[in-house]
Amino acid sequence: MNTPLKDIIARCEGLFEDLRFASVQEWKAAAPGRKAIGYMPIYVPRELIHAAGMLPVGIFGGGDQMEVIQGDAYYQSYICRIPRSTVELGLTGRLDCLDGMLFPSICDVIRNLSGMWQIMFKDKYVKYFDVPQDYDDAIGGEFYVHEMQALRDDLARLRGAPVTDDELRASIAVYNDNRRAIRDLYAFRAQQPWQAPTVELYLLLRAGCVLPPEEHTRLVREYLAAAAAEKRTKRDNARVVLTGAFCEQPPLGLIKSIEMAGCYIVDDDFMLVMRWLLDEVPEQGDPLVELSKAFLHRSAQTPSKYDDKKEDKGKYLLEQVRTRGAEGVVFASPSFCDPALLERPMLQDVLAKHKIPYTAFKFAENTGQMAPIREQAGTFADSIKLWSAA
Repeated sequence: MNTPLKDIIARCEGLFEDLRFASVQEWKAAAPGRKAIGYMPIYVPRELIHAAGMLPVGIFGGGDQMEVIQGDAYYQSYICRIPRSTVELGLTGRLDCLDGMLFPSICDVIRNLSGMWQIMFKDKYVKYFDVPQDYDDAIGGEFYVHEMQALRDDLARLRGAPVTDDELRASIAVYNDNRRAIRDLYAFRAQQPWQAPTVELYLLLRAGCVLPPEEHTRLVREYLAAAAAEKRTKRDNARVVLTGAFCEQPPLGLIKSIEMAGCYIVDDDFMLVMRWLLDEVPEQGDPLVELSKAFLHRSAQTPSKYDDKKEDKGKYLLEQVRTRGAEGVVFASPSFCDPALLERPMLQDVLAKHKIPYTAFKFAENTGQMAPIREQAGTFADSIKLWSAA
């Protein structure tokens, strides 16, 4: 717990910038037979991968560091950038360290990408991981247990041995601990956002996409201890919730621009795989059933998740605003992201009814021009302060 803050952030930044996934290669090389399974954003039950003795690796596109050339030949220009940059990562050998890829149910584009991946990488394990749209345990729950069992069986074949219930329970305990650490991190940032800038929180989350969960949990707790000891200047910034970036991730410069413009981001939907399940998954009983119940009844709301209760539309966002003490909402959605852009007007309507101010813009993971976004965020922060004073 004595690691200097700057060293923690430097390590996370190095992991974030490494599009060759050297840390994954090193983890595999440390013991014979190790395997790594990649997954696209939103949510997959990483507990199953971990229980099989494999490393779950989050793949969030190529960001703004990578030029997309070959990937543009596979998708139209009016499709979001993340599938094109992910294809580029694969075709340029950057994902050769992965033994398989999971494509969760996000949208039609990612469903299509899973089929593309099967064609491009015939020697790798590929699975489109579907989720229920009925939230009755006897219907959607049974379906989801079946999907997880199919994945469990596939992973068992890959490693050459069954994945036992005890291994799954142990992995559930590991990820429960990781989620506790992440909840503590988000609570700390909400209470003292000047002590935990969102750029640092974001880099810390991205590190968790390539590190073993046990190591990431230790890193988060080291950061919390170091950040609490750091003396940083408190500013009169507007407290906002940022939402819409649940799949394609914003460039780091965009997050910096929003906070430099006078906004403290006190909640967000970055890398929801880390916080999808909102509480502890019971470590006893049938592990697949417990994971299913957590998904159905105790998980985050997002445009990529079917909402069976229309009256609850916006409830999760309102709860974020209330519990984090936010003064407004920033809708930051990737260009051409159908789930986010279709959901946004409905959420804006809910915010308007509750007299919660909001602003909205679109981005791409390779957005280069930050000045307009910074100006818009700054104007929004100023208007919040004026309204609050009134």
